[in-house]
Amino acid sequence: MPKRAPLPDELVGRSFTLRSALSADLSISRTRAKDLTTPSREVRVPVGAIQPVLSRCRPYVELLPGSFVSHTTAAEIHGIHLPHWISHEQVHLSRGRQTAGPRRKGVKGHRLDISEGDVVEIDGLPVTSLARTWLDLATVLPLEDLVVAGDQIISEHTRSFGPPRIPMVPKRDLERFIATHGRSWGIQKARSAFDRLRVGVDSPPESLVRLILEDAGLPEFSVNCPLRDANGVIVAWTDLGCEAFRVCIEYDGEHHLTPEQQAKDMARDAKVAEVEWAQVKLNRLDLPEGGWRVVAKVKKPLLRQGWRPGSQELLGTSSEFPNRRPA
Repeated sequence: MPKRAPLPDELVGRSFTLRSALSADLSISRTRAKDLTTPSREVRVPVGAIQPVLSRCRPYVELLPGSFVSHTTAAEIHGIHLPHWISHEQVHLSRGRQTAGPRRKGVKGHRLDISEGDVVEIDGLPVTSLARTWLDLATVLPLEDLVVAGDQIISEHTRSFGPPRIPMVPKRDLERFIATHGRSWGIQKARSAFDRLRVGVDSPPESLVRLILEDAGLPEFSVNCPLRDANGVIVAWTDLGCEAFRVCIEYDGEHHLTPEQQAKDMARDAKVAEVEWAQVKLNRLDLPEGGWRVVAKVKKPLLRQGWRPGSQELLGTSSEFPNRRPA
């Protein structure tokens, strides 16, 4: 059996079109070799290739002129968090409303009303902008997952430790974008989700916990909340904090299992106790089953700290009554 010719460097480990293969002087017979798969007509992928999403999308955009990457595939490219159940088997491509939607095997096609600035170029590939991608996700994701994605996009903060966090899209810019796209599909859900976005969230579980508490009717918890001593000095930061009743919440992800992080957490826990805040620690085991465990774990310290259902409106917040302490 004759030895198989190696692929040109520019085609190694990525998807490519037959047109690209012929331009690289690859023979037709070589494109039919068993080390290449054919996910769609005129597309070839080296067997076992692990490639970034941009490389996976490029042949389809090349074969479907006028199309651009959108929806969950654009979210992947932008690094937007998506729920685990989202399928990545198909590439989401769109065209303008006045043209036919992209159609071929391996592609999920859409037709969109596109305004100036809705499509940007990333590594030579047309992709919906961050704001436009979030709006289009409203047609795919349930409200809570749309809020999680939105919290990530607008997140920014400057704390007494670590580098400042720069937003992917400032909240005011996302608000203006939504206001100028009133006829787009998904706009009503996007508006509802926008009202529940909060600036400063560090992780998807923090967003989910906040939404669970809001839906359960518990007092409002601020994100990225500073804890201060009697002199007003910040002694610690917490993921979520209810200043009115001095209850804070920490979500411990996998990185909290390292010995170094556990030592830091112990020192931080001591500071929280010194300023007389009640702390609740949550992890991934608390989030399934509708979040009832989250509500139960947070409700107990709230009650101990003086909260009663409906009482938060009467007490106000510590910014209004800085010297107030729960009864």
